[in-house]
Amino acid sequence: MSKNTLLQVKGLKVAYGGIQAVKGIDFEVNEGELVSLIGANGAGKTTTLKAVTGIQPVGAGDILYLGKPIRGQGAWDLVKQGLVMVPEGRGTFTRMTITENLQMGAFVRSDREIDADIDKVFGIFPRLKERRNQLAGTMSGGEQQMLAMGRALMARPKVLLLDEPSMGLSPIMVDKIFEVVETIHKQGVTMLLVEQNASRALALADRGYVMDSGEITMGGDAKVLLNDPKVRAAYLGE
Repeated sequence: MSKNTLLQVKGLKVAYGGIQAVKGIDFEVNEGELVSLIGANGAGKTTTLKAVTGIQPVGAGDILYLGKPIRGQGAWDLVKQGLVMVPEGRGTFTRMTITENLQMGAFVRSDREIDADIDKVFGIFPRLKERRNQLAGTMSGGEQQMLAMGRALMARPKVLLLDEPSMGLSPIMVDKIFEVVETIHKQGVTMLLVEQNASRALALADRGYVMDSGEITMGGDAKVLLNDPKVRAAYLGE
């Protein structure tokens, strides 16, 4: 493992009952990178993220974060260490305001810069600032996705994992979400992006991995993958 590898997964296996959802995969995320994990629905992408972040029990394999094994640690412990996920389906606190949701994102912190960081999030998401006192449950899906991303940033992640951020959103909102992903990455946040929208995900990424039926079948430079005929045929409809 090179010194700037923040997250490394080796031989990861995850099973639901008798079904092997993830079949011994290897991948890594290096400091400063945006890495995309693409694949069809049911390929095992979300299960992989849940295993990495301590939400889903691991059957076998090693997960190293900042050079140390983290397998078996709880999600709350990993958030404290800077490994933070924006879950599929967003998971906002619907009966809390936007500001309260962002404060919840900082629950592992006790420093005095929380209000300043809320202002930074509002700088990235002006729409949230306009509606800071609105209940999260009354917002559109795209706005809730923005809020979920903003809430994750409040934990000051060293590695930010995004699970299907564009799922179920209108085309205009999809554009906005990918714009924001790019902005956050340019601010120096290391990211692992799981996406069914393969072309958009690979266009933003430094490197990519292709997942199929619980296995990683390809990996490498994202632009090379984007132009690979097999990837284009399988995931880009060409």
